Amino acid sequence: MRDPYEVLGVSRKASAAEIKSAYRKLAKKLHPDANKNDPKAASRFAELNAAHEIIGDEDKRKAFDRGEIDAEGKPRFQGFEGFGAGAGGGPRGGFGGGGDDAHFESFNFGPEGFTRSTRGRSGGGGGGFGGFEDILREAFGRGGGAGRRGRAQFEAEDFGAPGADVHADMSVTLPEAARGVTRRLRLPTGKDLDVKIPAGILSGQQVRLRGQGMAGQSSAGDVLITVQILPHPFFTLDGNDVKLDLPITLYEAVLGGKVRAPTLEGHVELTIPPWTNSGRTFRLRGKGFPMKGGHGDLLATVRIMLPEGGDAELETLMKKWRGEKSFDPRHEM
Repeated sequence: MRDPYEVLGVSRKASAAEIKSAYRKLAKKLHPDANKNDPKAASRFAELNAAHEIIGDEDKRKAFDRGEIDAEGKPRFQGFEGFGAGAGGGPRGGFGGGGDDAHFESFNFGPEGFTRSTRGRSGGGGGGFGGFEDILREAFGRGGGAGRRGRAQFEAEDFGAPGADVHADMSVTLPEAARGVTRRLRLPTGKDLDVKIPAGILSGQQVRLRGQGMAGQSSAGDVLITVQILPHPFFTLDGNDVKLDLPITLYEAVLGGKVRAPTLEGHVELTIPPWTNSGRTFRLRGKGFPMKGGHGDLLATVRIMLPEGGDAELETLMKKWRGEKSFDPRHEM
């Protein structure tokens, strides 16, 4: 992934407010709903959200600037603490090298369960690290006389181990999560799969593709895809309800009228009654997020917006109103 500062088009010295402003402008410009004929729109929007996830968060931004995490938020390699160099510069124990004082751990299984012992390379008792096969043989020893432990003689086929599961992440937009979508995903193994995301999936839920994971001796593992819903520039989820801040003009608030309101399925006309205060919420039943047996509701909260850049006539009217009308909306506060 590209540098998150480059993705958002801001400098490394940008303030939190500048980053937030840049994200909002690009989110409206790059949102897949506004670029329905562009097949790369979803990936660009996902990249934008991933970048904002890093430098839009104070702690993650500091960690990224210090080089502790990469552009995807993953920890950068810092070396293995348990196998660092000793005073002489060589390995401090571990899997190889290191001089005569290197120590190794071995494990045994007896009446008290697993026990661990540490021994030097040059000491008695066979030296060396002791492979995983030796641990299994001692833990599951077969037969054996009075003077020795039984040694298991087995092959890997005795266990019939299934293949490992493969984990992956996928990001979808809120409308895609609502209606369902099929997306092509490249797994960490390099394999490409067409993944069907069911309608109504919530952020953090998983899609399981049985038998598509790593091959095993008895069966193949599964693919577990964790779905994350990308932030939407207008909508937010509250359970299965969808919340929306709907801008209206001053004259629409005073005189009332019909306004065009977006939903997850398209636009509808919402009737605004005369003398509607900013902050009033209208419930559009069945226009929310899918759920078992139906849909949630859309909660549209109106926000009165004044003209940008000011308006001289409106200012004159308000001055006249202020002088002639006695109205205090805070008299009970």
